[in-house]
Amino acid sequence: MRYLSFDIEATGLEEKDLIIEFAMVPFCAKTKTINKELKKHFYIKCPSFEELKPNLNQWVIDHNKELIDKAHAEGLSIEIFKQELISYFESEEVREYFGNKKITLFGKSMSAIDLPFMTRDLGWDFMRKYFEHRQLDLSCIAYGLIDMELIPAECESGSKLMKFLNMGDVAHTALEDAVNTALMYFKLLDLVLVKKL
Repeated sequence: MRYLSFDIEATGLEEKDLIIEFAMVPFCAKTKTINKELKKHFYIKCPSFEELKPNLNQWVIDHNKELIDKAHAEGLSIEIFKQELISYFESEEVREYFGNKKITLFGKSMSAIDLPFMTRDLGWDFMRKYFEHRQLDLSCIAYGLIDMELIPAECESGSKLMKFLNMGDVAHTALEDAVNTALMYFKLLDLVLVKKL
């Protein structure tokens, strides 16, 4: 199957928090190839770090100031971001890649913030128009493989899963995380194949 691997960075994990970075890249699980020609990356406009700081959690304050500053200075408004996504999904190249069908989203821990924030900011109708109502979540796959005792229990953590797969540390940048999530999926598919043999 073909999927759209995506990742967002946000100002936090609470309902009030904002998307500040979004990236996506299509891939084919059958051929284990990532279509980097169709990758896209966006910063999304947000208030300044100083305005946001009183309501930010400590991890975001310590690690994401530079990203928030970039989103504040260079980010697109949500309205323009939505129009950019529409242009992308309506493009001939993307429609051809996905066979003129709705797109199946792929990511990690998507139910935490990714899907709720996207539905909030892009709208229910947008989400239903372009995306399948089913998604593939790497975190759920990891839980299943842990239950089957094919990977260690510590791999429920995305960073520990990356280390287990010898892929280094989580980047916490949307595009690199979107690519790495797809690569982790390829490695897990290979792992299951080897265990079956």
